[in-house]
Amino acid sequence: MFGFVAYLGRRVLRLVASLVAVSLITFVLLQLAPGNFADIQRISSGASTIGSAGTEDVANAFKARYGADVPVWKQYLIFMKGAVTWDFGPSYKYPTLDVQEIIAKAFPVSATLALLSVLLALLIAVPVGVFAALRQNSPADHGTMFLVTLGHALPGFLSAAFLVLLFTATLHVLPSSGFSGPRNLIMPVLALAIGPAAVLARYVRSSMLETLREEYVTAAYAKGGPRRTVIVRHALRNSLIPLVTVVGPLLAGLMTGTVFIEALFRIPGLGLYFATAAASRDMPLLMGSTLFFAVILMVTNLLVDLVYGVLDPRIRAEGGWGRSRSRKASQRISPQEAL
Repeated sequence: MFGFVAYLGRRVLRLVASLVAVSLITFVLLQLAPGNFADIQRISSGASTIGSAGTEDVANAFKARYGADVPVWKQYLIFMKGAVTWDFGPSYKYPTLDVQEIIAKAFPVSATLALLSVLLALLIAVPVGVFAALRQNSPADHGTMFLVTLGHALPGFLSAAFLVLLFTATLHVLPSSGFSGPRNLIMPVLALAIGPAAVLARYVRSSMLETLREEYVTAAYAKGGPRRTVIVRHALRNSLIPLVTVVGPLLAGLMTGTVFIEALFRIPGLGLYFATAAASRDMPLLMGSTLFFAVILMVTNLLVDLVYGVLDPRIRAEGGWGRSRSRKASQRISPQEAL
């Protein structure tokens, strides 16, 4: 138990240090980038003054939060204080909304897209990977892996554009944008699932091939077990355990990486807000979204490592969970080794 607590403490400290590094790098890069929100709004609206561009409220909000003529380093400290207390302040682009309100409203949309996409990818990848593994080096295996490689190489936005041309422009069966019902989710989920399905299918195939060579699978066949039972109960079940290490980060990546898909289909997720903030230099929204994305990725990776450690004792040993137990074991063995 002590080993697990120590391991968890080390990971949490590393996570906090990484978040501070991400926030600092993001803040510095945004400060060094040319232009600001007021200039972009003025240029895009054709106005000659900041006031006529409607950015006086932004300037007032900035002064109210940071004070007049606040140095850059102090602005960063104020932002980090707000991040710890979950108060990023108002958005420049959407001055009536605080950044945390935008995240709370938009993230469930992105999470829904990511979850549905991963589920669809698993439904595709598991049977495809098993099919290819059971027919290793056959024409069916080579053809399946060719399609999988093609799906992996195809960018998500290109898949989305093809789906729009097919189902909207040609067949006229699905809407091309909006978020008003289940029909609006079909094409975005498909576009997001193609790449992950290809990755997972290759992973399932390699894991299945490795499991089929294990001695307990050979023993199950030798005992006269039906092929279907041996594959499903022994080979497939054990082959899917390592999939946890892929699905977790993949889900987190989709939650934080749906910018192009949401922008193309005009889905009000966090990716669309992030793209809008980047185009308009909405610094509070950019900083808050980036830090939130980093938290999602890092926490998900930590949870995946913990779950995989529970499923596989070897990972616990390598990660130091059972370090105290290993030391006791070595102390017991050492007298015998001395003899």
